[in-house]
Amino acid sequence: MRNALAKEKLVATFSIVAADPETGEVGVAVQSKFLAVGSVVPWAKANVGAVATQSWANTAYGPQGLEMLEKGLSAEEVIDKLIADDPGRSLRQVAVISSSGEASAFTGHECYDWAGHKIGKHHSCQGNILVSEKTVSEMSKTFEESEGPLAERMLKAIAAAQHAGGDSRGKQSAAVYVVQEGAGYGGYNDVKVDLRVDDHPEPIEELQRLYELHKMYAAPSEEKLAIEEDVLATVVEQLVKIDLLASVGHDNYDAEVKEALKTFVLRENFDDHWSEEALIDESVLEYLKKQ
Repeated sequence: MRNALAKEKLVATFSIVAADPETGEVGVAVQSKFLAVGSVVPWAKANVGAVATQSWANTAYGPQGLEMLEKGLSAEEVIDKLIADDPGRSLRQVAVISSSGEASAFTGHECYDWAGHKIGKHHSCQGNILVSEKTVSEMSKTFEESEGPLAERMLKAIAAAQHAGGDSRGKQSAAVYVVQEGAGYGGYNDVKVDLRVDDHPEPIEELQRLYELHKMYAAPSEEKLAIEEDVLATVVEQLVKIDLLASVGHDNYDAEVKEALKTFVLRENFDDHWSEEALIDESVLEYLKKQ
């Protein structure tokens, strides 16, 4: 069977499919020793569910699985139908979760060791060519013990999986994909988080860095600081360093400082963080300090 599928790409990896029925979030996070794994493994649709297809990945499982979920089939029924007529099923690994949190998974008996999956509350964790079963069990445990937005919980889970051993061949790419009705850019679509690291020596760490940036672009911080005293001094000093302000001789938040700060905020695409008042998001200030 392996020879018969020699032309296909082996996507040996570990992933988590998960849902938060309370918020309506559903998605996938994944890491692999494989180029651009985010273009193959994760599939999701708001108010429907998510699919992760890996090992000798059959990418048709993604759209077909979501279509069946949308028609009302259970996660288990979806998997049964996906693999039923697939001649390569013994080498497939797939996980399906509904938006209500019902999960199911399948690991073909010819998947390379260690290969397997673990289903828990509102999630399923799976992997193949792993160092050991601990990769999957730690991923599941960490997800169940974490709180916060779904993307953050899944990122913590795959980080724990990597720490527990991960892919026995090493690291290369990672991705996180989360959908939620109306949560996309400007409210025009449902894609809440869609971040990929296609080729990197530390893909999960890089993905976490990108996610922190994403949070700044996605929504303004609730923590706003008055631009006065030490905050004013820091803002002025940093704006001078990046050549947006001529000198540090500013004892108050005058028009020149305000215009320089506005230029910085808009240049970095932090439009939603801008305030005409003498206030700055704490996250923007921290970002400015790093410039």
